[in-house]
Amino acid sequence: MRRNAKLAAGAAGLALAVGAAQILPGLGLSAADHLDPPGRTDPSVDSTPDRAADIADLYAWHTDDKINFILTFSGPQATDEPANYDPDVLYQIYISNSGSRESTEIPIRIRFGTGAMTDEFGVQVSNVPGVSGSITGPVETDITKDGVMVHAGLFDDPFFFDLQGFMETKDTGDLSFMADRDFFAGQNLTAVVISIPRDRIENGDNLIDVWADTSRFGGQI
Repeated sequence: MRRNAKLAAGAAGLALAVGAAQILPGLGLSAADHLDPPGRTDPSVDSTPDRAADIADLYAWHTDDKINFILTFSGPQATDEPANYDPDVLYQIYISNSGSRESTEIPIRIRFGTGAMTDEFGVQVSNVPGVSGSITGPVETDITKDGVMVHAGLFDDPFFFDLQGFMETKDTGDLSFMADRDFFAGQNLTAVVISIPRDRIENGDNLIDVWADTSRFGGQI
């Protein structure tokens, strides 16, 4: 599964876009990729969906000195269900700052696993610019190293969408969306948050492309 977005970097700020669209500097945009491919992740198609490898959304935005990324997956799910940490799935966030969408200058890799002396899950984030070695620590905790912050855990699903209105619009041809009807309200997902100093990613006025995918050991999703 793969989801991509584009950032415009320059002295005046950053803009984020998906595909050919462009957003004004200072704003952010998210990209959704739920249940893709359906044959592996959609419970209506597969009775044993690979939820851990199913990307939900990729978010990217900036502050004055940081660029923040959130990769969400394994959702939506009920609030009484635990987070999904699968040590056999590799999560990757790709960053291109050369101005070409066909290159990857910064491939950030994310893995989950348990320690030798404990059954508690931890997260490992590697190949982060400006960081010596990997960032490793327990889930559900802010982990900081060399100016970078990582937090992996269970979160309230931040995506807002009226799925019922979408389906009714699709079936009838009449716009049926309601601004106060959110299909994702009261549901959770698992996510990894990474906050990196902005000057480690920017490359002059080049556009910055961001995308993500998952790979399961034994075959890519």
